[in-house]
Parts: sequence; structure tokens; C-alpha cells
Amino acid sequence: MRRLRALFNLTKTPQIPSYSTNSTLLLHDLSSPHLKRRSANSYFSRVFSAVPAAAESYEFGFTGHREKYRSVDEEEEVVRYVPVKAYFLSTSIDLKSLQAENVSDVIPPSSRSLNYIALRFSDLPHEIMEIGMKESRDNRYSYRYVVVFQYGSAVLFNIADHEAEQYLDIVRKHASGLLSEMRKDDYAVVEKPCLPTWMQGGLDYIILKSLDTDGIRIIASVLGQSLALDHYIKQVDDMVEEFTDINRVMEKTGNFDMKRKKLFQLVGKANSNLADVIIRLGLFDRSEIAWKNANYAQILEYLREEYELNQRFGSLDFKLKFVEHNIHFLQEVLQNRRSDLLEWGVIILLAIEIVISMYEIFKDTNIISS
Repeated sequence: MRRLRALFNLTKTPQIPSYSTNSTLLLHDLSSPHLKRRSANSYFSRVFSAVPAAAESYEFGFTGHREKYRSVDEEEEVVRYVPVKAYFLSTSIDLKSLQAENVSDVIPPSSRSLNYIALRFSDLPHEIMEIGMKESRDNRYSYRYVVVFQYGSAVLFNIADHEAEQYLDIVRKHASGLLSEMRKDDYAVVEKPCLPTWMQGGLDYIILKSLDTDGIRIIASVLGQSLALDHYIKQVDDMVEEFTDINRVMEKTGNFDMKRKKLFQLVGKANSNLADVIIRLGLFDRSEIAWKNANYAQILEYLREEYELNQRFGSLDFKLKFVEHNIHFLQEVLQNRRSDLLEWGVIILLAIEIVISMYEIFKDTNIISS
């Protein structure tokens, strides 16, 4: 393997400087409950930025780089760090056209789910890929993964910040309803083969015994749903704020001036948001990968709890019920206005008919008297 890499000049192993025992940062220190979520992320970044220029060498592995840790009575172990970047960039992505354009990079699906595709990119020449290196463990770390969801999310694995845009451009060509402000979230996966358990959670990262394509799919599904849920929560918050303003005006003036068309638009927006969250995001759909393997089920359950998907959906549902209550109230008010208008129309017509009848009677009386 090393001879083959040297032949094509594909990799260069970064030199890891030696550190004294006192200056070495151990991975288990990250589990301190006193660390805040975001500050722990920066602390975690410092742990894996100990090697000079290592953060810029993602192409040399599935991880940004490899770190070796030594405790007093333990042997050296290799820990691989995988940066993860999640984006919500549009309201819809055409997966069929995306798959057709990148057919050679598509990973065969491991479930019947149709709302996403997983792409695997590599810097290795196709000649090497064709001679059986695809299953090599070392070669596996040269891959970059992009998981794209039909509802508009894209999750990137093992891709540096300066490389992200070129992969997002691949997705944007097949996206519709691009957002003016793209949402982003950063996460990390640490692969630690010597981990005593299958997984271990952390603040803005997760440690796994091993990371494969099914693990990538599970992690991407939760990150993608979380960002999309943020988008829909923001839309519902805007509707709640709009109805709050209407209620304040009604409190002061006893009236409101919303048009029927505007109200129907709000009804449609509320219904479509709820349908998108439940149906398109698949927030409550069963994961076949997790169903078949308890290890992946553990990852899925942990991440859903970590990102509070159920609680956030409950909050969204509560706000939608508030919006629905206000919509029903305003619909009744507009309906009553329309009924009052019809009643006044009937009264006016009856009055006109009475006037005409009286005129005819008066006219006939004058004719008879003359």
C-alpha cells in the first residue's frame, strides 16, 4: 500500500512534534460537565490543532489529521478527527438530476429511503480506484462525503472550510427555492478504535469506535433535520409575531383591517410548514439503518436527544396551534362581516321594493281618483 501511494505521490505524512507530558491534552478531558457547549467546541478544536498545518490537510485522510495519545499505562492509539458541516440552502433539491450528473460518485443506498442520496468523492485517480483499493482502510480516509436531502439540506464530511463551497455548488445546480441566508452548523466525529464502548457523546462532537457510510447517513440525517427545523421554526415565529401585532391593534381599536386573501395566504403557509416538517423531513419516520443495527440506533437516539428534535417539534406544534386558533377567529370575524354585508344588501333591496310598491299604489290611486 505504501509503495503504491509513493508511486503516485498521493500522500505525505505530517510530522507530529513531541510534547511533554504536562503539555499533552488528553481526549477524555473533553467530557468535563463544566464545559459550555460552544466554548467546548473551541477547546476541542485546540486539542486537534496541536499539529502545525494539520487542519489544512484534510485531503490526506478521512480525518483532518491523526493524533496519538499516551497515558501512563496505555499504549499509543490513533485518533482520527472528522469535521462535519451541515447546511440548509434551499427548500427543495432535485435528487434525480443530482444523481444522474454524479452517478460515479453515488454510494449505493442501504435502505429504501428516497429523500436523500450520499455522494463519495476522492482525489485518487480512477485507475487506482479500479484496481481494488476502494475497500482499503487507509484509503478510506482520503474520501470526502456529501449527503444531500430532498428538503434542502446538505451535510459534508471530511471537507475543509475552504473546500466547502465547491461541493455546495454541485448541490446548488439542482436546488430550487435557494435561501437568501444559508443556515450552517458545525459538528465533529472522532474515530477512536480503542474506545471501550461503541460510542461516547460530547459537546458538539461524538466519539465512535468506527465510522462507516451507515454511520455517516445516521449523523447526516439528524443534522439535516435540525437545520431544516430551525428554518420552519423561524417561519412560524414570523407568523406568530404577525398575529401578535394584529391582536395588539384589535386591543386598541377593536377592529382589524386584514384582507381575506392575506388570511388565506397565512392559512396555506401554516399548513405547508406543518406538512413539510412531518412528511418531507421525515421527522418521525423509522430509520431502517437504526432498525437493523442497535449501534446505529444508539447514535440516532443520542443525536436526536442532543439536538432536542422532539422538544423543538413540540414547540413548533404549539406555535402552529396558536396560529391556527388566531386564523379561525379571524375567519369567523371576516365571515360575520360578509354575512352582515349580505344582510344589509337584502335589507336595502327590500326597502327599494317597498318604495317601488308604494309608488305604484300611489300612482294607481291618483289615476282612479281622476
